[in-house]
Amino acid sequence: MNYYSTSKSGKIYTLKEAVLQGLPEDNGLFMPEFIPVIDNNIINDLKNLSFTEIAKIVSHALLKNDIPGNKINEIVEKAINFPAPIVEIDSDTSVLELFHGPTLAFKDFGARFMAELMSYLVKDNNKKLTILVATSGDTGGAVANGFLNKEGVDVIILYPSGKVSKIQEQQLTTCGSNIIALEIDGTFDDCQRLVKSAFLDTDLQDEYFLSSANSINISRLIPQTFYYFEAFKQIQHKNRPVIFSVPSGNFGNLTAGVLAKKMGLPVAKFIAAVNSNNVFTKYLETGIYQPQTSVRTLSNAMDVGAPSNFARLMDIYNNDLSLVKNDIISYSFTDAETTAEINRIFDEKHYILDPHGAIATLGCKKHQQNQSDALYIALETAHPAKFQEEMEHILPGKVSLPDALAALSTKESSSVKLSASFDDLKNWMLS
Repeated sequence: MNYYSTSKSGKIYTLKEAVLQGLPEDNGLFMPEFIPVIDNNIINDLKNLSFTEIAKIVSHALLKNDIPGNKINEIVEKAINFPAPIVEIDSDTSVLELFHGPTLAFKDFGARFMAELMSYLVKDNNKKLTILVATSGDTGGAVANGFLNKEGVDVIILYPSGKVSKIQEQQLTTCGSNIIALEIDGTFDDCQRLVKSAFLDTDLQDEYFLSSANSINISRLIPQTFYYFEAFKQIQHKNRPVIFSVPSGNFGNLTAGVLAKKMGLPVAKFIAAVNSNNVFTKYLETGIYQPQTSVRTLSNAMDVGAPSNFARLMDIYNNDLSLVKNDIISYSFTDAETTAEINRIFDEKHYILDPHGAIATLGCKKHQQNQSDALYIALETAHPAKFQEEMEHILPGKVSLPDALAALSTKESSSVKLSASFDDLKNWMLS
């Protein structure tokens, strides 16, 4: 399958070019020339398929003309070897737990798949691949884990100083080897801007073979579609309309859900559940997209004031606001509401949400006032222990630290501090 840029430059790219280049030269985002539709008989039979089998079916639909079938299967088997279970909160609402991977966050799906795919695509390259990635929290740790010690690949992770949790910072600064962490004096939007600027800089392009592991990379979206199919499979027998509530920041997760719907998954609606960084909510209300400086919240991975994947969503819907609103509704919630929701779910349901999952269940609760016949699935994108300090204030003594996270405290942390100036990043990379 070929790929084009959302900026509509007219140039066509191969899968290898789209994945390894990361961004088109015109600063758009890569999109497939068409979205394949999965046979409805397969959709109806999802209940009889394993998660791995579902992932293979979706991967073959998207990649079969670019990668041999046995290699696609091998990539899936190496990358997607952990579950995505549904946990029922009540008769109308379930939580999709996406934190059963090695770094306990949904980013493991995309990062591990991308690492295996890129390793296959660069196997014959003479020049080492350098991955540049900006993180607002979980992406950095997942990418570091996925690419750690991968031959022919170096990873440079940019994260905003003081704006990720302690555990998140430990996950991306304690790897060593081929992983380098840059602590940027700014926001996630600054980190994202620096990464995009690096891709457009000719001096860096001459010096490095650059690619990105953010959700701006099309290969991140492919595996994120898998768990929408897997979630639907688990509630398919209930024969009710399905609504996904997606905690949204950079909107890669929501975009993957929309791709799954376009591939044939019968989703009635998506809820773009956001925190106080509510650019998208305002867009749906007013029709005006106005990026803003991000503000810090309890759900830090969603602290994005200029979501990159907005361009992909607009491309999918031909920049037609009415088409967007047919499929997506958006609600914004404060930290106070998030805290109250974590306490409510714990008291009433004996289940512990992280701040991002709480935003998602708040979205379910609000939309249930409009559509009570649906089944709601809230995406729980990270283990609550990844936000230990915040959770200790909300539910003192209730969240225990898994062994994988507890072990981080014994590892040596290393990062390079830089300003939010692109010149500083460029000079550091060239030196």
